[in-house]
Amino acid sequence: MLLIDSSGWIEFFIDGPLAKEYSRHLKDPAKIVTPTVVLYEVYKKIKRERTEEEALLAVSLMNRTSVVDLSESIALLAADLSIQNSLPMADAMVYATAMEKNCSVVTGDEHFKKLDKVIFIS
Repeated sequence: MLLIDSSGWIEFFIDGPLAKEYSRHLKDPAKIVTPTVVLYEVYKKIKRERTEEEALLAVSLMNRTSVVDLSESIALLAADLSIQNSLPMADAMVYATAMEKNCSVVTGDEHFKKLDKVIFIS
């Protein structure tokens, strides 16, 4: 199972320079976990920089994955991981979701670079 971080989804949707690399990890939506905070970040960025229609299309594609709500256990784990690894709140929530669901995180976000179970794309 994989968790694609917001940076990966955004890169894919805007057809950025690393979109092809991310697309390799997006082939099977059934094997992808998406925290609700990632839906938030992707929708916000695409709506702000493109259009609401494109943002809604992105979210509809992301909803083909296994969307995971922020539970109490994920929230508490995220707080611990944030303290241990100096992670910003959203990144800690993403990483905690991955740990709880036993996923690797696919990302280009530097905050994740030295963490376990991370596939770093640069």
